[in-house]
Amino acid sequence: MQIKVEGRLILFMIVFILLGLLTIHSASTVWTTYLYDDPYFYMKRQALFSIIGVGCMIFIRKIPLNDMKKYVPLLFICTLILLALVLIPGIGIVRGGARSWIGIGSFSIQPSEFMKIALILMAAYIFERFRNHPFLLIQLLTLMVFALIMLQPDLGTGLVLLGTIFDLMYVYGLKMKVIIWTALLGLTGLVILIVSAPYRLRRLTSYLNPWADPQGDGFQMIQSLLAIGPGKLFGRGYQNGMQKHFYLPEPQTDFIFAIYAEEFGYIGAVLFVLAVLWLFLFCMKVSQAIYDSFKRTVFIGIVMMITLQMVMNISVVIGLIPVTGITLPFMSYGGSSLVLTFISYGLLLNITKRLKI
Repeated sequence: MQIKVEGRLILFMIVFILLGLLTIHSASTVWTTYLYDDPYFYMKRQALFSIIGVGCMIFIRKIPLNDMKKYVPLLFICTLILLALVLIPGIGIVRGGARSWIGIGSFSIQPSEFMKIALILMAAYIFERFRNHPFLLIQLLTLMVFALIMLQPDLGTGLVLLGTIFDLMYVYGLKMKVIIWTALLGLTGLVILIVSAPYRLRRLTSYLNPWADPQGDGFQMIQSLLAIGPGKLFGRGYQNGMQKHFYLPEPQTDFIFAIYAEEFGYIGAVLFVLAVLWLFLFCMKVSQAIYDSFKRTVFIGIVMMITLQMVMNISVVIGLIPVTGITLPFMSYGGSSLVLTFISYGLLLNITKRLKI
């Protein structure tokens, strides 16, 4: 029996959006009551971002991708210009120590988020147009984009972008020897980046031993672990978490999974991870039924990007890797990240509409 792909993807999205709204409300209610006298402040804003995102998703779903293909280089160049404009003082807005935003009044966007989609589309365009030697050009464009993102600096987004593109190149036959040498070169560059920036070095040392500086660089990681541990098997219960009571900083953003795990426990966390694994495996199966090379590359790239970002965020929260400042798709509070996720999902639905497997 054949099943409709689009319906399952939409069901996954609805479940995660509702779960995200509920978790944001629970994680932020203490802070927003204190700051704004409104326990629903962040939840209402996230709901508004969701409505905007759904509108973008519906629009993207209806665009014929083959007609849009010829505009991909222009889209990439425009996004690249925005990425460069961020670095100009007076245009770029500094938040959390990174100049990653462009804003007018209360409205702001993060170009590096949209560059992830633009680069995936550009890679798909190059794979289709230059079938013989596409890898060198893609590598050069990727390293150029990565350099601009690191000048902000935004290591988390840069690593997601690198991981996504190199996963794509591996899928399309890049030799393992080239991948290893490129990885070694990238690792060398990463070490230089860490050593050259004191705050990154502190993040690394706090990851290795957060209790060495429990009131400083290790504070956020310790509070995250203190949220997850007491959750035990079934959690404290929805809205009964303790770490959101002015312990874990900004619990509704990058570390929202810690609040989720505290309130829903080990069982809830495992179910969440299994849902992410299902999305990845299901989409990899779906990709085998997509015969248009451009669409297949875009589909695989977006699935890789969403999955990698989810895995990286959860790994940070549970202490497997150092803090990278990456959001959890559909769950973390934030307009640019959420709208970007909806646009990405719109492309998935565009490619899989009327597709059955």
